[in-house]
This record gives sequence, structure tokens and C-alpha cells, in this order.
Amino acid sequence: MRRNINILKSLDWFAIAMYLLLVVCGWFAIYAATYDFETSELFSISGRPASQLVWIGCAFVLAVALLAIDSKFYSNIAYIFYALMIVLLIVTIFISPDIKGSHSWIRIGSFSIQPAEFAKYATALCLARMMSVSTFDIRRPGDFAKVMGVIFLPVLIIIAQSETGSALVFLSLLLMLYREGMNGLILVLGVLAAAFFIIVLRFNAPMPEDTAEAAAVLQNYGYVAAFSLASVVAGFFIRNYTHDDRLLKIYAALIAVLWIAGFITWYFLDKSFDLAYVALTALAAGFLLLFAWGVYKFRMAYMLIALFLAMSAGLCFSVDYAFDNILEPHQQIRIKVVLGLEDDPMGAGYNVRQSKIAIGSGGFTGKGFLNGTQTKLNYVPEQDTDFIFCTIGEERGFLGTSAFVILYLVFLLRLIYLAERQRSSFSRIYGYCVACIFFFHFAINIGMVIGLLPVIGIPLPFISYGGSSMWSFTLLLFTFLRLDANRMEVLQND
Repeated sequence: MRRNINILKSLDWFAIAMYLLLVVCGWFAIYAATYDFETSELFSISGRPASQLVWIGCAFVLAVALLAIDSKFYSNIAYIFYALMIVLLIVTIFISPDIKGSHSWIRIGSFSIQPAEFAKYATALCLARMMSVSTFDIRRPGDFAKVMGVIFLPVLIIIAQSETGSALVFLSLLLMLYREGMNGLILVLGVLAAAFFIIVLRFNAPMPEDTAEAAAVLQNYGYVAAFSLASVVAGFFIRNYTHDDRLLKIYAALIAVLWIAGFITWYFLDKSFDLAYVALTALAAGFLLLFAWGVYKFRMAYMLIALFLAMSAGLCFSVDYAFDNILEPHQQIRIKVVLGLEDDPMGAGYNVRQSKIAIGSGGFTGKGFLNGTQTKLNYVPEQDTDFIFCTIGEERGFLGTSAFVILYLVFLLRLIYLAERQRSSFSRIYGYCVACIFFFHFAINIGMVIGLLPVIGIPLPFISYGGSSMWSFTLLLFTFLRLDANRMEVLQND
């Protein structure tokens, strides 16, 4: 017989304590970032700190409401809520004002809300509901296509709102798919695609017109590196997925002969000879060998590896077109600045440059609370939203930022632990969705603030200023905590 279990005893209070600690840290960071030297009172709460207190108070009320709702409710509304959010995202494109080139905010009087933040929550619920059905199998093409549709539909709509940063967050859900049985090869191919894009964009150099100058440089070495990487990876695929040692030896010998011939031509005959042709020839030869071997052996594995080589070449050749014609000018310049292709200290690189100066000025122990000069003098734009981490870095220094990063990592590990211990597939899948979204925001936000990644404008959960982000992250977290509490109830009633 089912017993009534006190929900307060079933909650994971460690995760709640982490949430409260992060929220408090965030509010003090916002207060420090917006503090005015001319203010006589230490805690004269007005402006954004006061607004953030309102958002935090509403978030606490929302958290209590989420914990009071029956856990089955979240599964029941998953599809409906997802459909409503898709409609709202589409409507937002037409009714949203232009804010810095983006049409992603809905104004309600003096209050603005960003539906894209809540679409993450709806997508996580929808995926959990869809994938928790007993007949679902991520390895079946049909089921995999459904999942991709659920993830990429809001992505495309949000990109149409010119809010690329928020759209990229949805890609973090692919990590959850890997936990639920998706072939890890798909993640590997995704990483390789990103690597090809970066390598070609960063290292490809146009052929100098002067032959003498051409002798001093290696032309198109982005193509050389990318094609060579594809050829090497194909060799690993042959070894691990076909286990055909004979083919592997022939493939390796063919690539080696072509490269030796190419180096001889370049070194002894013509220093202006472009080694990219050698790398492309080796890749093409590998493709033909694998394709012919696949026909001879009548095995699809060889064909798929040959297809990988062909698609790698196509991707590399399409990098320039995609970069010039798909990305917006401001996105192009941000990527160029990060990759060192351009130096724009007063333009696209200004935010990151000032952020790094602020963090660096904090030294080992920091300047102390409210003593940061870079942030107090407003040298860092968006220092209370996307670049809030630089405020922590300047005032708390290396020790403070290290403690903050450790705190956040503990929070993320706790989410993964909670997700892994769930008894229902719906709760487990949703929990991993939550962990992936928080991890992506954490890693990308800090990465862009310290100049390791392009600036894409996403908040640091519970730290950055904003009502939409505070509420959406509270929704994500406390829905999961309610599902986890239900797991505890089931355990105690078994």
C-alpha cells in the first residue's frame, strides 16, 4: 500500500543549497558590476540589483510551485508545452522589436521576456517524453530523425530571430543522446567537422602571386592539414570498423607513396608546388580504393568510410562559402578575432580585450569587493550580463574564480549524479538534458569571457542579470528536483 511521503524529506537539499549559493553569488556580482562610486550607502538597492531581487523572489515562488506539482504533470504536458513554445517562437519573429539586430524579445509594458530561454525547457521535456516510450530506440533511423526534428526545429526558428547564441545551446542536447545509446561515432564526426572548419579557416593562406615569395611559405596549409587529418582518421576507421589488416596496409602504403612523391616534387623540383594537391590526391586515392574494395567485398562499411573522405573534402571546400555567405558580418569578425586572423581592439575584440584586462588586473587574490576599477568605470560592456564573470575575476582574483569554477563543477556533477540514479527513463533523460544545458552555458560563457571562444551572447546561469534566464534555469532545475523527489517516494514505497 502506497504511503504518503513528505516531499521535504525526498528533496535533494544539496542541489538546492548549491542553487541558493549560486544565486547569492550572482546577485553580489551584479551589485558589484553596477555599483556607483558616488553612492554614499554601501547597499543602496536600486536599478538592476533591485530588479534582480524581484526576479530572484519570483524564481523562489516558481520553485515552490514546481515542487508542489505532481511529477506526472510534467510528462503529460510535454508535447503540448513544446507545441505552444514553437508557436510563440514563430510569433516572436513578427512582433518583437529590433534589439541590437535580434528579434527575440517580447515586450509586455516595461517588462521584456525572451521565449528562446523557455524553449530549452520545453524541448527537454519533449525529448524526455518521446524517448521514454518503451518502443523508442535511438539507433533506429526513424526514431533518430524524430529526435533531430525536435531539437533542430527551435534552432532554425531562433536563428531566424538572429539569436544564434541561444540556438547553439540546443546542440548541447546531443550529449544526452550519446548517454541514451546514440552511436558515439556521430559525436566524433561532429567534432571532426568543427575541426575541419577551424583548420581551413585559420590556416588556409592564398597563393602569393610572387613565385619567390611562394618558395618561402607553404600555400594552402589549411587544406593540407585538413585533408591529411581526414586520411589519417579514415585509417583508424578501417582498423576499428572493418578489421581488414590487408586493406589497411594497402591504404597506408598508397598514402605514403603519394606523400613521398609530393615532397620530392616540392623539395627538389618546384618550391612553388602546392602540397594541398598532394593531400587532396591522397584523399581521392583513398576514396577510390575504399569504394572499389567495398564493391569487391560487398560490404557497406568500406563504402561509408569512402563517403567520409568525400564529405570531408566537400566540407573543407565549402568553408569559405559558408563563412562568407551564411554567417553574419558581426559573427565573422568575432570568429576572426578569436582565431587571430584579425586584430580589432576597438571593435569586435573590444569586449573580450577589456574583459581579459579586468580579470588579469585581479591578480592572485583580487582587488576586493567593490574595488574593481575596470568594471566600476564601465570599461567592460555587458559586464552584468554576458560578461559577469570578469567582475568576479577582478574582485576575487585567481583564488576567487577558481573557487567559483569548482563550485559550479560540483553543481554540474551533482546534476549528473542525480540523473544517473533515476528509476524512470523520463526523469533520467530530462535530468541529462538539464545537465547538458547548464554545462554548455557555463563552458561557453566563461570561454568567451576569457577569449577562448567567440562571443555569442549567452548568460551564465544564476549569475548573469536577467529575469528570463533566472526563471528558465529555475524551471529546468526544480522540475528535475521534483522528478528526483518522486524517485525517492517510489523507493520508500517499494
